[in-house]
Amino acid sequence: MRKSRALVAGAAALALTLSAAACGGSDDKGSDNSGGAKPEFNAALTQVFNPSDKKGGTIRLANSGDWDTLDPGETYYGYSWNFLRLYGRGLLMFKPVPGAEGNTVTPDLAEGLGTPSDGGKTWTYKIRKGVKFEDGTEVTSKDVKYAVLRSIDKETFPNGPAYFEGFLNLPEGYKGPYKSKGVNTDSAITTPDDQTIVFHLKQAFGGFDYFAALPQTVPVPEAKDTGAKYKEHVVSTGPYKFETNELGKSFKLVRNDKWDAATDPNRKALPDAYEVQLNVNADDIDNRLLSGDLDVDVVGTGVQPATLGRVVGDPTLKASTDNPTLARLWYTSINPTVAPLDNVDCRKAIEYAADKVGYQTAYGGPLAGGEITGTILPPMIPGYEKFDLYPSADGTGDVAKAKEHLAACGQPNGFETNIAYRAERPKEKATAEALQQSLARVGIKLTLKPFPQGDYFSQYAGNPPYVKNNKLGLNLNGWGADWNDGFGFLSQIVDSRVIRETGGSSNTSVRIPDVDKLLDQASAETDAAKRDAYWAQIDKRVMEEAVILPGVTAKSLLIRPKTLSNVFVSDAYNMYDYLSLGVA
Repeated sequence: MRKSRALVAGAAALALTLSAAACGGSDDKGSDNSGGAKPEFNAALTQVFNPSDKKGGTIRLANSGDWDTLDPGETYYGYSWNFLRLYGRGLLMFKPVPGAEGNTVTPDLAEGLGTPSDGGKTWTYKIRKGVKFEDGTEVTSKDVKYAVLRSIDKETFPNGPAYFEGFLNLPEGYKGPYKSKGVNTDSAITTPDDQTIVFHLKQAFGGFDYFAALPQTVPVPEAKDTGAKYKEHVVSTGPYKFETNELGKSFKLVRNDKWDAATDPNRKALPDAYEVQLNVNADDIDNRLLSGDLDVDVVGTGVQPATLGRVVGDPTLKASTDNPTLARLWYTSINPTVAPLDNVDCRKAIEYAADKVGYQTAYGGPLAGGEITGTILPPMIPGYEKFDLYPSADGTGDVAKAKEHLAACGQPNGFETNIAYRAERPKEKATAEALQQSLARVGIKLTLKPFPQGDYFSQYAGNPPYVKNNKLGLNLNGWGADWNDGFGFLSQIVDSRVIRETGGSSNTSVRIPDVDKLLDQASAETDAAKRDAYWAQIDKRVMEEAVILPGVTAKSLLIRPKTLSNVFVSDAYNMYDYLSLGVA
């Protein structure tokens, strides 16, 4: 899941018997405002901290950048998927509970999990009766079908995942309901009645329930759809609706009086409101969390370097933190469309010259940053295999080997290129600076190029023409699994077929036909052990081409909310579960 996305779905297999492949705490003086719960390090990691069913109050959140979009058909940040469940209900969702059970999908808008037929090429869901939009109109299967089909339009919605367009049996050339208005799409999705929706795939896929848990299945009423402007006012199906939305500044959710708790087994809806501030300085967010002036850093990637030492060095402050391990990789894309990185030896020179210790330090060291890695796959993904094609003795790089590859690519004195990063993220700036210093040792000169988080992938680092024309040889990146297997982690970042020339690409550098074929072979494999063996093979093939520089497999240090109840780390999102929080 994109970029700060840490959506790690369930380890429990879904319908894999098919012949289809599955493809609160304390302040600085030690006082405790957490409703009586004792603050301890990792107290909310696997259990609920300060449980309560008390209703009322307002939760205050801040984002160091802008939201990518509030539109469920396009959003692709993990924190956004976590938060979106407050105002949108998809067919399925991940269980809002602590521990491993939070990695499993459960019915939400649908009455149950999908019913497969035709060997896994057809999936049927029954929608609950009585679920209403905020205007009182009852949700039907046609609203879900429309929502999925509109998300396929990647010119209007460049950021979203591309699973549905890749697997649904859509009419040839179909571009969504705006550009292909009136085209019959029954080959892909049918709605026999208002409570039934049936998905028809081009090929069997045993894990389709994971697709049904994507925000793209949150219903959209066609009569209220405003296309690219829908993000300005998403029509709610959840317990909260938008009272205000000032793009780039702030928005506020308040109770949706058309939400019926009797139709919703997953949401307690404890607070009265959620207030979100955008484009707030990341270090200021940390300070406000520690003082209690703010409840949640919504991005959920942990404390900034400036705060880390203060928190870790103070036992009282550390007791108010949680330290989850993530199925996420912080990495750098090495773009072969930008000369001289169109030569594999120039790319390998970067792999060898990079100081991985500096990379780790920039993200916060072993505790808050993660473990140095030479692989794309994190260790918790089934099929992971530990290897490093570009090792160095102490993790700081191999200057001699880097110089050998520079000579081999005809650049013995090095070369110049640009490195992109998200301007609002101090860790990414520090990483870019660390790479700038370590690559300079072999004559590779990097010029830092900061871009806004909200448009980073749609307009800049994920826009292939912009990357090439502006010589963005390196792009700082991050990825968390859309669900917890090799396909859920790899497919959207190494498959060249998800690259969109109009922007919004999750894959920004991997264009290897062999890898595309291996992905197809893996998704068609019904034997789990054989399927898992493909993932390490794909990992190695990508690394042979040196189009990704792995940095660290991620950990984060989260400041536990001081004044909230029902606090726990979601194993699905690897941050606090925003759906469950209350005000203490």
